[in-house]
Amino acid sequence: MTRMIRYKVKADRVAENERYVVAVYDELKRVAPPGLRYATFRLDDGASFVHIVSYETGKNHEALTSLPAFKAFSAKVKERCEEQPVIVEMNEVGSYGFGRA
Repeated sequence: MTRMIRYKVKADRVAENERYVVAVYDELKRVAPPGLRYATFRLDDGASFVHIVSYETGKNHEALTSLPAFKAFSAKVKERCEEQPVIVEMNEVGSYGFGRA
């Protein structure tokens, strides 16, 4: 399952949102859940974010959503947003080196 989540935060909340995102990645590095691929991008407008999450099973997804840092990030995300999160399910047609270091 692969999802894209896109939203735009209020201009004065960009740094706060990025701190939450970085905290999630710090925790992911410590926990290292198998079967989960996750990436976050800030778009050129400086306030829009796109998260790409791919996981093999529901348990892999729960490994992300159950993290304390992710719970803190998502708890008030709607308050930070100028444009609310939109979740899009994606079906891969092909890729090359995506998500690999």
